Amino acid sequence: MKLLRVGPPGQEKPALLDREGKYRDLSGHIDDLVGNHLNASQLKSLAAIATDELPEIDGDTRIGPCVGHVGKFICIGLNYSDHAAETGAEVPSEPVIFNKWTSAICGPNDDVKIPRDSQKTDWEVELGVVIGKAGRYIDEADAMDHVAGFCVVNDVSEREFQLERCGSWDKGKGCDTFGPLGPWLVTPDEVADPHDLGMWLEVDGKRYQDGTTRTMVYQVPFLISYLSRFMSLQPGDVISTGTPPGVGMGQQPPVYLKPGQQMRLGIDGLGEQRQRVVADE
Repeated sequence: MKLLRVGPPGQEKPALLDREGKYRDLSGHIDDLVGNHLNASQLKSLAAIATDELPEIDGDTRIGPCVGHVGKFICIGLNYSDHAAETGAEVPSEPVIFNKWTSAICGPNDDVKIPRDSQKTDWEVELGVVIGKAGRYIDEADAMDHVAGFCVVNDVSEREFQLERCGSWDKGKGCDTFGPLGPWLVTPDEVADPHDLGMWLEVDGKRYQDGTTRTMVYQVPFLISYLSRFMSLQPGDVISTGTPPGVGMGQQPPVYLKPGQQMRLGIDGLGEQRQRVVADE
């Protein structure tokens, strides 16, 4: 299934994308796509619904983040060998973990705001993993049982805030609108191999990122198991798993986003995002 949330910010309702590309209203069955509705039993019940009997929603309706009320937005840094190389960094001996604040989350086609005093706002297309089953100390062999689905993430990053100012990466990663999620939450039965997906990102029609999840260093089952050693994973948590090469800071010379530009990005089978870049007021 391809699940989504549609409507104005803060008023989104759950929906399903049918085989004809129409949005179908699920609000008669669940109140929202949030943690307690992302378990395997609930998803199986949604999959059994006759979609042509669900009310149709106007296709021009705004798409919101594909998961509501996210508890944790956990990110993995330098997790693609070719991206590490372009930044001059070594592949880490253990996953690099940082956080995006949940206030960074926005819809896949919402405007991305360049923060005040920013000179180095950058882009990163990433595979997002949405947790559907809680767990601690999860065995790697069981890790995929904890996945509700996958989505596209744009890990927007302010590089000066992240790397040149003292403190953690987090303050360059969690600015408002720096975490577009969606358009769809795609259930695992529709993703044959999350480690064999093409992914790309364009700015004003120029393709900067054109990679594949095949170059991911630490794969999804390992990441879930690893993270669960240090925190419990809860339904609705999102893990953003790293980016392939082609980010702005890796260009020669570096290229960063400016107001008025347009980003377009996607991952095979998971849909596309489109964002206009604006200056924050």
